[in-house]
Amino acid sequence: MPAKVIINSDGASRGNPGRAAIGAVITDEHGNVLQSVSRFIGITTNNQAEYKALIAGLEAAVALGASDVTVRIDSELVVKQIKGQYRVKKPELAPLHRRACELLAGFKSHSLEHVFRNLNQEADRLANLALD
Repeated sequence: MPAKVIINSDGASRGNPGRAAIGAVITDEHGNVLQSVSRFIGITTNNQAEYKALIAGLEAAVALGASDVTVRIDSELVVKQIKGQYRVKKPELAPLHRRACELLAGFKSHSLEHVFRNLNQEADRLANLALD
């Protein structure tokens, strides 16, 4: 498996909180899909779903043996909280934030990028597929 992977992740919630699902796509540097995640996660908020999608993508990258990871996610809140630019104010997000940071720390290198939804279409499609 390649050492460097790219993760696109997205969480979706219909209602906030409401029925929620996650989607993640793990690719190599050439865009070849190595693994994808599409899973209904129950009733939760959009931000919890975003974190859970990120965690699922990171866990898949660990299972693939990746040492370097680039994460692309359309949740500005999650990106800024993980980078330490925003505080984690909601108690229900704290354990998810902690888990995501633990997973990221396990990679030799990692980067997190906020992308607009149109650049995260496959992860969004997978999350919505699990909702429908």
